[in-house]
Amino acid sequence: MNTKIKYRDEPLGAIRIIPDFLPSPAELAFRDEGIEVTLALSKKSVDFFKAEASRHHTQYQPLIRRLLDAYVERQPQDLPSHSPRTARPRGARKRSTA
Repeated sequence: MNTKIKYRDEPLGAIRIIPDFLPSPAELAFRDEGIEVTLALSKKSVDFFKAEASRHHTQYQPLIRRLLDAYVERQPQDLPSHSPRTARPRGARKRSTA
């Protein structure tokens, strides 16, 4: 750029203040605690996320993680912490009432 910018003392017009939407440096520096899980996904889903990640020059796992986090954030907070179906330990049998 060889052209010099010429500033003029003119009115700016209507000014609108935009709220700060950027994450704080602390939010950028620290990662949320992660827990590794093994999850079987459909080939169609994995192929989709890999293609999107490739288009945006990133990895596909963070895309899936962000999608799940966004889903969780939009859920009502008053849901029970566990499902009645999963209250029984795996492999435990129902007691017979006969």
